Amino acid sequence: MDGMKRILVTGGAGFIGSHLCERLLTDGHEVICLDNFYSGSKQKIRHLIGNPMFELVRHDVTMPYYAEVDEIYNLACPASPIHYQFNPIKTIKTSVMGAINMLGMAKRVKAKILQASTSEVYGDPDVHPQVESYWGNVNPIGIRSCYDEGKRCAESLFVNYHQQNGVKIKIVRIFNTYGPRMEINDGRVVSNFIVQALRGEPITIYGNGMQTRSFQYVDDLLEGFVRMMGTADHITGPVNLGNPEEYTMLELAREVKDLTGSTSPIIYQSLPKDDPMRRQPDIQVAGELLNGWKPLVPLRVGLARTIEYFDNLLSVRPG
Repeated sequence: MDGMKRILVTGGAGFIGSHLCERLLTDGHEVICLDNFYSGSKQKIRHLIGNPMFELVRHDVTMPYYAEVDEIYNLACPASPIHYQFNPIKTIKTSVMGAINMLGMAKRVKAKILQASTSEVYGDPDVHPQVESYWGNVNPIGIRSCYDEGKRCAESLFVNYHQQNGVKIKIVRIFNTYGPRMEINDGRVVSNFIVQALRGEPITIYGNGMQTRSFQYVDDLLEGFVRMMGTADHITGPVNLGNPEEYTMLELAREVKDLTGSTSPIIYQSLPKDDPMRRQPDIQVAGELLNGWKPLVPLRVGLARTIEYFDNLLSVRPG
């Protein structure tokens, strides 16, 4: 570590953002957590309040924000389908206007800025596994487009600010990430399966259960973030950050049942519109650029930690 930095994390009270704030504080930095609590919550960062190196600011990134910082991690955006489809205009504003405001700030104070982009920029991919050079297969007017196209536009803005104004940018594309502090009702498959299994409710699989996802534990993602931010200025990305191990939804459901000891039956419902059938990252670029970065937490280990979190949460907040 090369000295203490003042770091802004937008969306810092979200699932990934709260873990990132914690990691950066542990690394000895001063952290400003910016969040409007649309999908984040104070509960996730409550244990950090009172730390003299931590500052919480309630603010919406669609409005300009001013601070002197060395680095910015731009995570602000609802990331689960339930949240981003609830108010699609708000979602696309957060991605696009939030990027403009944070890039403008980075330009003014000469800060390095990392964009938390997403594997959703690849849409329902016809290239497998997905490499960074693949342009994607996205429906621009579909139910998921507010998120997919918002993130794609944000990437474009980052590159334009870099080329036109010399802003020091980093773009990472996050593949399915899970871990403690996910929301009970966020509609993501890992939290859905775990909560259903712990409650003894039927585990709901959409489609035939043969669609695949790749799951990375949140700690592995944070390591990729920090390593990417620490790369030389000419390394801008995009870089895939994900776990290349591919699992079908049926395999995941059975793994969760086994780890929870649940007797929940598995039931099948129709597949949501524009839901990708396959998702798996090619992480060769990350390995080359980020000092051999690769996910280290096996799925069973990460799931066990996540199950323990939800088990404790449900015992405190039943129903």
